[in-house]
Amino acid sequence: MPPQTRKQFGQHWLKSEAALDAIVAAAAVKKGDRVLEVGPGTGILTRRLLPLAQAVLAVEIDRDLCKLLVEQLGKRDNFLLLQGDFLTMDLADTLVSFPNFQRPNKVVANIPYNITGPILEKLLGAIATPNPHPFDSIVLLVQKEVAERLSARPSSRAFGGLSVRVQYLADCEWICGVPARAFQPPPKVDSAVVRLTPRPTEPPANDPKRLDALVKMGFATKRKMLRNNLTSVIERDRLAQLLEELSLNSQVRAEDLSVANWVALSNRLNQAELNQVD
Repeated sequence: MPPQTRKQFGQHWLKSEAALDAIVAAAAVKKGDRVLEVGPGTGILTRRLLPLAQAVLAVEIDRDLCKLLVEQLGKRDNFLLLQGDFLTMDLADTLVSFPNFQRPNKVVANIPYNITGPILEKLLGAIATPNPHPFDSIVLLVQKEVAERLSARPSSRAFGGLSVRVQYLADCEWICGVPARAFQPPPKVDSAVVRLTPRPTEPPANDPKRLDALVKMGFATKRKMLRNNLTSVIERDRLAQLLEELSLNSQVRAEDLSVANWVALSNRLNQAELNQVD
C-alpha cells in the first residue's frame, strides 16, 4: 500500500505503467546522463531511472517520504536524495560535496501541480533571465490544461502568455495524455506528459525585459485587440504601422502573434525609441 497523500504537497501517486513508459521513453536517458527528479514521491519513477542513468538526484520536501526512499533506494551508488523545498534550494551550492551529481543535464519528474509555474521558471529561467546552464531536456508530467498551453500554437485557444514565455526559451512537445485514473487518489483533472528542449532564441530580443513586459500587457485582457492592450507604451497608429511592417493585421490579438512576432515587435519598438533619442 502506498503511503497516505498530503494535500499540502499536492500529492497523487502515479500508478500507470503506460504513463511511466511514456515518461521514460520521452526522456531517452542514457548511461552518461545525470538526472534531476523533482518530487520523487514513493519512488515509482525513480526506480525506472536508476538503471538507465549515471546518476539520479531527487529532491523531496516530505520528510516521511524521504525516510521511505532512503530505506528502499538509499544504498545505490548513483542515487542522491535531498530533503527540502526545490524552489528555495540552491542546488549548485548544495552539490559541492557531491561531485558525481553536479550539473544534472536532464530533468524527469511528476511535479506538484500547484507549483508548476514556479518550477518551470526555476528550470528554464525567464525571458529576461534564462537559466545560464540549460538542461538538455526536461520531461514533466503536468496538468493537461498546462500542457496544452505549453505546446499551443499561435491563434489557438490555449495559446497565451505562458506559451510565449516558455517557447521563447525552449521547444515544447506534447508527448501523451494521462487520465486522472492513472493516479491514486485520482486528481480532479487529467494530466499530460510534455518534453521541453531548452535552446537559444534566434534572433533574441534586444531588450528581454521589454519583451517580457509587452507579453504581460498584451495578454492582460486576452479578448481585446493588441492595439488596445498596448496603448500605455505605444500609440495605436504607430502600433498599426509596426504590425503592418511585420505583415500582421492591425486588428490582431495577442494570441495571434508567434514568439518570433513578439520578438520582432519588441525589437522594433526598442529601435524606434533609440531613433527618437538620436
